[in-house]
Amino acid sequence: MTKSSDFKLLLQVPVLVAALGYLVDMYDLFLFSVVRVPSLKAIGVTGDQLLPEGVFLLNMQLAGLLIGGVLWGILGDKKGRLSVLFGSILLYSLANIANGLITSVPQYAVLRFIAGVGLAGELGAGITLVAEVLPKHLRGYGSVLVATMGVLGGVLAYFVADLFEWRMSYYVGGGLGLLLLVLRINVFESGLFVNLRNKDVKRGNIGMLFTPQRLKKYLLAIIVGVPLWFVVGILITFSPEFGISHGLADPIIAGKAVMLAFTGQTFGDIVSGFLSQRLQSRKKAIRIFLLMSFSFMIIYLMAPIQNTTQFYILCACLGFCNGYWTLFIILAAELFGTNLRATVATSVPNFVRGATIPLAASFVYLKPSLGVINGALLIGTVVVVISLICLQSLEETFTKDMNYVEE
Repeated sequence: MTKSSDFKLLLQVPVLVAALGYLVDMYDLFLFSVVRVPSLKAIGVTGDQLLPEGVFLLNMQLAGLLIGGVLWGILGDKKGRLSVLFGSILLYSLANIANGLITSVPQYAVLRFIAGVGLAGELGAGITLVAEVLPKHLRGYGSVLVATMGVLGGVLAYFVADLFEWRMSYYVGGGLGLLLLVLRINVFESGLFVNLRNKDVKRGNIGMLFTPQRLKKYLLAIIVGVPLWFVVGILITFSPEFGISHGLADPIIAGKAVMLAFTGQTFGDIVSGFLSQRLQSRKKAIRIFLLMSFSFMIIYLMAPIQNTTQFYILCACLGFCNGYWTLFIILAAELFGTNLRATVATSVPNFVRGATIPLAASFVYLKPSLGVINGALLIGTVVVVISLICLQSLEETFTKDMNYVEE
């Protein structure tokens, strides 16, 4: 196959639409982090209530992601990948627009839950479609394209929120999603799923995951991704607290730290995808990025940081090392047959996001006795070591044929 034909395959409509869908997905997820405080202040929340109300809204969104991750995954295997791509983007686009109209915290909470349910389906269905539409030698490049567009969505949210007030920022996100629906009219379904419709095979039956071998693979895949959200959910989200612990004179701005981490992740996603292609291995590329991530965790927590510039550079480096996010999801998708693939690829990343809850609880529990730095170091060490062990136990999927089913 020529490079020209490979390029055309990579830029076919389903791949591009999956990539643009993830851009809108990440725009919404990141936008809430940026506009949380000004939006709450605008509806009358002030002072000490900003943090607990913000955490409540975040938990509602996370609950939506967890529930939606399972529901959209099952729907993707029962009704098709396109049903999820259309349904999820319509749901979170309308929720986004409605978010710009809220006047109270209860309204905000309901809409963040609905948006979370919608957001949960986008990445898994997109990655599943990419894995099934592209030939095996291009699947890694497909993940690069999807991941890069997704993280650029996070960066776009930062700049839109900087240019416009928070209500308009939500309207922009909803409008982008609805525009994307127009593009999706010409998207074709995965051929592997179309062929599966004609077979007498159970599709999207989540109970099939609970055989010993499949459950083991499923849990191992989730654990491999947990360090990603330790970095995002603890090290970057609580960057102002870590800045104080380092004795920095100027305060760290969480929004800027998140934006730099996401920007770093853009480049990391590109490099990890190319590295996977170069090494002809998903596992080797993920292992390298995990080890790099652990190295920068230690530097971030233990190095004598002198100023905010050095701190922000480390945030970008941590983001770069987090650049195996979509590579990890495509690995999870490749581990399972066509009749369970969307269920796994959609639920796994959302359960990884959900790991923020026990990680944050552990961090809060350890903080009084060990302090911010040592508590985070202990948690980070444990999750990385366990993740590396789980990665070793998974099969290599780089050359795996996607045309098979789980019996």
